[in-house]
Amino acid sequence: MVKHRGFPGRLPGTDFQFTLRRANPKGATPLVARTRYPDRRPADKRADEGFLLALCQHFGEEPFERGNLDAGRLAWLFGREVLPAEDPFDPASYEALLRVDFARARASFPDIFLD
Repeated sequence: MVKHRGFPGRLPGTDFQFTLRRANPKGATPLVARTRYPDRRPADKRADEGFLLALCQHFGEEPFERGNLDAGRLAWLFGREVLPAEDPFDPASYEALLRVDFARARASFPDIFLD
């Protein structure tokens, strides 16, 4: 499992986790797209925004390996702002390649793209 050095471990001032400390011996948790309902708590929305901002700043538009990124946090963005970057895609692999879809990210989270 690749550890993304310099990537924030959590949202500052909260317990919202962004990365894992070590690989699960049973294998990676499969990535599935979670539905973001409009009535989610503001703290959850801030966590999504902070995680997407960290992904954009750390990786840009280049494909990146899933590595130690938290599956639960990725699931809220997966299939929309974060897409598979390879075909076939293995959702249960730490080596799976992902990429940020900047067009969708700008539409969903306009506040983090204030130029």
